[in-house]
Amino acid sequence: MKEIIATKNAPEAIGPYSQGTAGAGLVFVSGQLPIDIATGQFPDGGIKEQTKQSLENLKQILLERGVTLQHVLKTTVFLKDMNDFTAMNEVYKEYFGDSDYPARAAIQVARLPKDALVEIEAIALDK
Repeated sequence: MKEIIATKNAPEAIGPYSQGTAGAGLVFVSGQLPIDIATGQFPDGGIKEQTKQSLENLKQILLERGVTLQHVLKTTVFLKDMNDFTAMNEVYKEYFGDSDYPARAAIQVARLPKDALVEIEAIALDK
């Protein structure tokens, strides 16, 4: 059975979707834009600040379910500009450590919601 994951510690969905769902031993976190819940805006700065905020939002949804970033099996990173790949990776590595990284795809897209520079989704093992 599918369970909905919702937390006030991450931005609400901006469309007809859930922050996350769980079922069949897995947790699925919808793509997280870099929206700061305190301001409703993107953080000042560029790709590094936006990557950090997207990962913080993703982390909060996982924590609501009782799992951590260490449970993540796969992420997908959507970038507005592939030239930001290296800078995004610097921040990404801070969140996922030096080894045992999840599988990942990084894709350049023409445009992201609200003109974000990055959006990150994840699939994790459930608790």
